[in-house]
Amino acid sequence: MSVNVKKMRKVEFAELIEFVAVAEYRSFTQAAAQLGIPTTTLSRAIRVVEDRLGLRLINRTTRHVAPTPAGERLLVRLRPVMEELKSALEELNEYRDRPVGYLRLAMATAASHVVGPVLARFVTHYPDIKIEISVDDGHADIVSSRFDAGIKLGGHVADNMVAVRVSADIRRIVVGAPIYFAQHSPPLTPEGLSEHNCIRLRTSFGQIDPWQFVRGDEEFSVPVDGTIILSDVELALRTALSGGGLLYLPESCTKAAIEAGTLQGVLQAWMPRPSDGFVLYYPSRRQNPAALRCLADFLRENLRRERLDIVPPPEPRLLCA
Repeated sequence: MSVNVKKMRKVEFAELIEFVAVAEYRSFTQAAAQLGIPTTTLSRAIRVVEDRLGLRLINRTTRHVAPTPAGERLLVRLRPVMEELKSALEELNEYRDRPVGYLRLAMATAASHVVGPVLARFVTHYPDIKIEISVDDGHADIVSSRFDAGIKLGGHVADNMVAVRVSADIRRIVVGAPIYFAQHSPPLTPEGLSEHNCIRLRTSFGQIDPWQFVRGDEEFSVPVDGTIILSDVELALRTALSGGGLLYLPESCTKAAIEAGTLQGVLQAWMPRPSDGFVLYYPSRRQNPAALRCLADFLRENLRRERLDIVPPPEPRLLCA
């Protein structure tokens, strides 16, 4: 089928941006939210582009949205153009007094407990930077999901990512609610956990998180059992708060509840040495936006104050543009 060149010339650049958003998100709803326009408006815009080109670019069903072969080919050609445009606009930040930008972040639940409290200060300091955060323990692919960066524990970052340490080391802790300890004596040793109902967490890889402790210089795992296995940290916390059992989590997740007296820590002397802290990571091939550099600097400056007794290893500093 031949393409009407006269009609093709009428295709606006903004319409191509809309097409790329739909083709990459494979969702009119998500693409419309990202572009800040109604879904119906976006759907009509794509149909207008298809009419002008005389080609179907997007296949639509009630459950599935995906580019056609023609749409996929157009998407491949437009991606580098869009990246170059984004890069050109990003360079203009060097001429601003304050950086401007929109950041999409994927964040592990445990990281949200650490980062959340400082976000209010960040947006106050940088009012022209908007942040969208998706809390996900499924280790989302930030490239295919169109995230600018992610935040999770440093030991779980792929080799093809640039990782910037933003927090001090993380200490784990066993906690339970006062209502639980009113009916069960706190364990005095890790082996004593066999007498308790332990809320276990299953990782996105299908494994049960081990409960690790230390005796002298030796670190060891203790098999625990219980009536509840969960894959969601927030649900696990709510279950522990209601007296459902003991829970083994990063201290950052339980800090607020411990300070409020709604959770109590046990086996403190048996806890292992702190592990790697959280990192902000992003693809090595992607330009580092000024807004992202500012966020990295801000998190490093604020989160590392939480544990002054731990001195993280030195690393190169990222400066805000």
